[in-house]
Amino acid sequence: MTKLTYERPVIQKLNTGTMNKFGSRTEYTPVTHIEGVSVKSLMADYGSPLFVISEPQIRRNYQSAVRAFKTRYPKVQFAWSYKTNYLNAVCNVFHQEGAWAEVVSIFEYQKAIKNGVPGNKIIFNGPDKSSDDLRTAINNHSLIHIDHFDELYMLIEIAQELKTKATIAIRVNMDTGIYPIWDRFGFNYENGQAWNAINKIMSAPELELHGLHCHIGTFMLSAGAYATAAWKLCDLAWNVKLKWNHMIQYLDLGGGFASANTLKGSYLQGSDIIPSTEDYADAIATTILNFGFKPDELPMLFLETGRSLIDDAGYLLGSVLATKRLSDGRRATIMDFGVNLLFTAFWYNHKISPAQEFSHHTEDMVLYGPLCMNIDCIRESINLPLLSKGDQVVVHRVGAYNMTQWMQFIQMRPNVVMVDAKQKVHLIRTKESIDTMLRYELVPEHLEQFKL
Repeated sequence: MTKLTYERPVIQKLNTGTMNKFGSRTEYTPVTHIEGVSVKSLMADYGSPLFVISEPQIRRNYQSAVRAFKTRYPKVQFAWSYKTNYLNAVCNVFHQEGAWAEVVSIFEYQKAIKNGVPGNKIIFNGPDKSSDDLRTAINNHSLIHIDHFDELYMLIEIAQELKTKATIAIRVNMDTGIYPIWDRFGFNYENGQAWNAINKIMSAPELELHGLHCHIGTFMLSAGAYATAAWKLCDLAWNVKLKWNHMIQYLDLGGGFASANTLKGSYLQGSDIIPSTEDYADAIATTILNFGFKPDELPMLFLETGRSLIDDAGYLLGSVLATKRLSDGRRATIMDFGVNLLFTAFWYNHKISPAQEFSHHTEDMVLYGPLCMNIDCIRESINLPLLSKGDQVVVHRVGAYNMTQWMQFIQMRPNVVMVDAKQKVHLIRTKESIDTMLRYELVPEHLEQFKL
């Protein structure tokens, strides 16, 4: 008969976590499979830590979002935000579903081209576009979204040099009732800067103003802010029609839709308080439809949402390295992944689930990563079962930004796999090695030899 492990007696509340109108927290159900594939087998085959992407979940998210908008507005086009997750396999799932590419750098632009996205279906955003970048975008007939006057003047010169016209839009920043205002990017609506830019563009024969663009913030918890943004873009478009007899072809409302992650400091869980995609769609579509455009004048609606389409399709699997007691008596659990891989731990309280069955005993603990940095803290306080060395966990909703903002620091970046609809696992990015680090290093000849 196997001897049972001793478990100390504990006094436990009937409800773990905070009660609210939605009930008690249920974070402790073990997650043993992702899309039907065993978590244990994934880690056995591809190592720990490991990122896992669910292809079916991406497709479900995208199809749901398209349905929400296209049932409310007749002309809708999504463009996948490359900066959110630019792994080629991820991007191509979105492109297969019909999404264009939205990029903010020439690096992302080149990735989109290599992925097979036609140049005229790439939206080129961002404040950092060199003259060579703009030449490439003009020659490929891409949609160039101008961020500032310096870019506007440079674009006119390049178009004159190439003896062609550039297809452009301007980015507009504005007060939507959400503070602080994102006025770092684009031309301001309230002080007339956006209208000034429009007039300069309309007076330049080298430029064709096709669209108006805004991106009002990130993780937006107010659908009403998008209604305000849509109204202000419509107002600019209407005035362009009145003054210049020119119809704006599209309005780009950008991204910023929230995922179901829980922001640090939030009392309620993220999934309980975020607007639905339908809420965002209602706010935007209703505003544009009610503004006064004739049916044949309705602009195309572009959307660049990233986080809400990919976050819950990504998982990070990891293992417990050690447990210890801090000087104040708190339990600390040290994982084999840290903020180098889970960058979003700085602003989210990620849901974390055990990957195996466990006893009913739980305890508040700190969850640390393995880095030699005091800031490497995954969760400052979380109530979890008493994990032991070698136990494994699943971190939820990590698909956005972690695989673009991860760091090669102390640890190297791990494998990334994608699970398809047939439960087949595909390696979509291989883990790094010492050769990965040394590939780009050069050592001067006089430093190659030493004797200790």
